[in-house]
Amino acid sequence: MPTYSYACTECDNRFDIVQSFSDDTLTVCDDCNGKLRKLFNSVGIVFKGSGFYRTDSRSSKADTIAKSDSSTSTSTTSTSTSTASSTPAASTAS
Repeated sequence: MPTYSYACTECDNRFDIVQSFSDDTLTVCDDCNGKLRKLFNSVGIVFKGSGFYRTDSRSSKADTIAKSDSSTSTSTTSTSTSTASSTPAASTAS
């Protein structure tokens, strides 16, 4: 069962209580009968295992393949540019 934190808007009384999901939210402070509000806290998360960090996402072999793919696409672009410039000259000659 989850633990919920509450704070009173009148007397600033803060406390934690264990409630089930089906229980109603507390609305009245036991100390001063003021209005309660539910507090939300950050949740602690622990990542275990590999694959969660930038350095774990690729192996050195995958980095080498990615680098060779990017250099291949660059040379392909320059080749297609030179082909495009030679094509109009060939059509002019005909």
